[in-house]
Amino acid sequence: MNQPQSKIIKLQSANELRRTMDCYFARLKEAVDTRNKKIAWCTSVGPAELLYSMGFEVYFPENHGAMLGASKTADKYIPTAVAHGYSPEICSYLTSDIGAFLQNETPLQKSGFKSVPKPDILVYNTNQCHEVGDWFMYYAKHFNVPVLGVNTPLWINELTPSIINSVANQFKDLVPELEKVTEQKFDLDKFRETVRLSHDGCVLWRKVLETAMHKPSPINFFDSAIHMGPIVVMRGTQYAVDYYKILLAELQERIKNNIGAVPSEKLRIYWDGMPLWYKLSSMAKLFASIDTCIVASTYCNSWIFDDLDPKEPFQSSALAYCKLFIVRSDEEKQKVLEKLMFDFSIDGIIYHDAKTCSRNSNNRFGLPNRLNSKNNIPYIEINGDLCDSRCYSEEQSIIAIETFIKQLSIRKQ
Repeated sequence: MNQPQSKIIKLQSANELRRTMDCYFARLKEAVDTRNKKIAWCTSVGPAELLYSMGFEVYFPENHGAMLGASKTADKYIPTAVAHGYSPEICSYLTSDIGAFLQNETPLQKSGFKSVPKPDILVYNTNQCHEVGDWFMYYAKHFNVPVLGVNTPLWINELTPSIINSVANQFKDLVPELEKVTEQKFDLDKFRETVRLSHDGCVLWRKVLETAMHKPSPINFFDSAIHMGPIVVMRGTQYAVDYYKILLAELQERIKNNIGAVPSEKLRIYWDGMPLWYKLSSMAKLFASIDTCIVASTYCNSWIFDDLDPKEPFQSSALAYCKLFIVRSDEEKQKVLEKLMFDFSIDGIIYHDAKTCSRNSNNRFGLPNRLNSKNNIPYIEINGDLCDSRCYSEEQSIIAIETFIKQLSIRKQ
């Protein structure tokens, strides 16, 4: 397409985001240097609220994996993990993270860390994927520290009381083991407060994403993938709440002034699956150049836990973490997607089939065809990966995307 490239309007909140994330890593480094707090490792959709309420500083290896992907260094580290027996087919967050650790390198060195922070305990939840158990077990053995897990059912159709109670009881079972490590008694009121903060942060994050219902959208998927940092690593803290108030205010001001993330927005796309972390910037420029805004995504919606309720902290935590899109049946996923297609006025869908993330690739069992047959929303599939850029053909993908957008433009006319 021989169109002039539209200029991407950057969010001013990016400066505050950088400060917020820098402060998070500074608190983590202080815990490493002074041992003033115990350090817990947690999966990205694990029980962060419980850990923060018990006084831990919390580190998220999946966030580290995304940093490796975004810094375009994952390809350097994955072969090292493979050489140590890890399959190239498994999660590239995992293989890049372990490979970097084996090479004693990390992007955190720019923040003053010598290595990733040594854990006192590791806690995972299998709702995101089952590979996190093997991932955390590797570090538990290396550092000789405990590892705890919550095992969430997969392919959940109906969220029955038995499912919620099972997961809630697993959350409760974590408490005595965490008390042994943190050397302080569990305080239900502190947990309630952390759950409240998490709920408030998640509601703000949902409102941030829902500003994209406006035409033109004040935010795009590439912005959201970056600005989701606080809701991932500071969920359950005032820091996340404070940040999203700032971001939301800027987006509301954009709506008031009719400012779009893509200035000449003509088409609105939904992105299903993982981000291409190593191509966020170039992808953002590509879509801006063809007057197309990716207004919503499966990935960024995965951190909206607004079912959290401080009155019932364990039960509501179980509900929120079982309601997660990735653990639902295809029947339930289709219902969610149908609503999002309507709410965000979607013209077409791009399904990213991530080589090493089958759980977050929703195009493998006929869902795109079923959704298209019922709602007549066109789609394409592109092959790639979250971190391993060797799985991605840029030329092939750009041709497919540009052709798709041209077809959608004709269809819309």
